[in-house]
Amino acid sequence: MARKLLALALIALGVALAQGFRGLSLGTPYPEMGVQPGESVSLTLTLKNHGLPPGVVRLSLAEVPQGWQASLIGGGRLVRAVYLAPDGEATLTLRLQPPKDVKPGAYRFLVRAEGLGQTASLPITLVVGQGLPQRLALEAELPILKGPPTSSFRYRVTLRNESDRDLLVSLEYEAPQGFQVTFTPAFSGQQVTSLPIKAGESKDLDVEVSLPKDTKADTYAITIRAVAGEAKAELGLTLEVTGRPEVRFTTKEGRLSGQVTAGRENPVKLLVKNEGSAPAKNLAFSAFEPSGWEVKFEPDKIDLLEPGKEAEVTARIKPSPKAVTGDYMVTLSLRGDDGLSESLDFRATVVRSTLWGLVGVGLMALALLVLGFAVNRYGRR
Repeated sequence: MARKLLALALIALGVALAQGFRGLSLGTPYPEMGVQPGESVSLTLTLKNHGLPPGVVRLSLAEVPQGWQASLIGGGRLVRAVYLAPDGEATLTLRLQPPKDVKPGAYRFLVRAEGLGQTASLPITLVVGQGLPQRLALEAELPILKGPPTSSFRYRVTLRNESDRDLLVSLEYEAPQGFQVTFTPAFSGQQVTSLPIKAGESKDLDVEVSLPKDTKADTYAITIRAVAGEAKAELGLTLEVTGRPEVRFTTKEGRLSGQVTAGRENPVKLLVKNEGSAPAKNLAFSAFEPSGWEVKFEPDKIDLLEPGKEAEVTARIKPSPKAVTGDYMVTLSLRGDDGLSESLDFRATVVRSTLWGLVGVGLMALALLVLGFAVNRYGRR
């Protein structure tokens, strides 16, 4: 029980002493750290007035190792003094630049603040040769994406600077021919090929991949790299292109009109071409024709048409024998798997058969002969 009371008393005394502190304090979160040879260091210093009247506090670099450059910066300028209000504080930056030939070892600096009848000192030590090596890391939220070649493949990638110095990072990629890869910082519309990243910082990037329209269905690999001097990070991304058939259906000559003879089969050459990235399957042909007409296809079905391939089909259009001369519309269609559907309208101009024309001329000639015979025989009476 006595020990418990003593502990509580000590805690209360410590709180009271802390609350009653008057004077200046000068500090930084990490007063001793390791750095690489040749690396510049910027430290954040905080100077605070604890319960003193307002006034000016002068700053000095009491100790600086030979050959090093040290400077105190406030508001973007070199400073030698700070004005502090009661219980006010100021933030400064201590910038340390080593000589070119600096050797491994421990280097001590001393910053001093004097004013308001008080003095505060801050010793700082840099251990050269014990800094973290330059290192980058790349990580994807979803490294595998799937879709047709017309899709927008966008990966969210995190780039981390795992070293203790700021780096300017170049962004590179390897991709199949025709693929386009762009890098855009998250929540930004500006594409970049490099970007600065501070020590220990992470940045999110959107990596967008665009494919040629005729990319075949397959699995493709892409490698992205982040490079900064000796530091390098690689990340593999995967695209699973599902593909889609796209069929162009037209006449072989490209004309969508022609003459047809009534009562006869009239062949029309058609061309079917798969301009998509996946096979077109089970293509069947049909027609919507005027009443009394017939349309047949040779062949009437194509089981498989690979991407980039084409096939020739003949539509045999037979108008009704009673069809009068004029223009008629015949709709030729194809349907396939996966909802594939295409059609074309063919304007058929009906003409009468030459044979029937000759028969008509013959009948007219015969009628004239009969008429002439009748006139000659009976006309004189």
